[in-house]
Amino acid sequence: MSSVGTPDPTSGWLSEEELAEARRRLPLLYVEAVPVRLDGMGRVIEVGTLMRANDGEITRTLISGRVMYGETLRDALFRHLEKDLGPMAFPLLPASPVPFSVAEYFPWPGSSQFMDSRQHAVSLAYVVPITGTCEPRQDALEVTWLRPAEAASESVTADMEGGRGALLRAALASVGVLP
Repeated sequence: MSSVGTPDPTSGWLSEEELAEARRRLPLLYVEAVPVRLDGMGRVIEVGTLMRANDGEITRTLISGRVMYGETLRDALFRHLEKDLGPMAFPLLPASPVPFSVAEYFPWPGSSQFMDSRQHAVSLAYVVPITGTCEPRQDALEVTWLRPAEAASESVTADMEGGRGALLRAALASVGVLP
């Protein structure tokens, strides 16, 4: 017997085995966010990066995560921002679902400046102003807020996993603060 109504909101979750199989066969869709703080004139004055423990190594990264089946880009972006920055971060989601950049990650070097050893992924990247307080959760150890020039520096961008330093610099360029 089938029922009519709202689809199960958790039906987009895959088991670990299903996810591994999907990663072997399909590019997966992700959203990424570069959190920023603005001054009263709407200019970016700080950029947030996350510190994560990754395979026993501390790395710097951006907010990133999969878009689930049936989930809007806006909902996915909000879910990952809240997951990494906490419920009091109060992100201001963009009015348009158009990203500042599209990044394509491959599990091998050379096809793109972005790499993810687990999978082929396509990521829509957004700059998202944050108005509240951030208390990292899940696997994020801390949020570090940097001035745009500091965030764009080689010492910061070279430390970012999977080539995300280039994505961070593109984000800064998209809002006119790349030094």
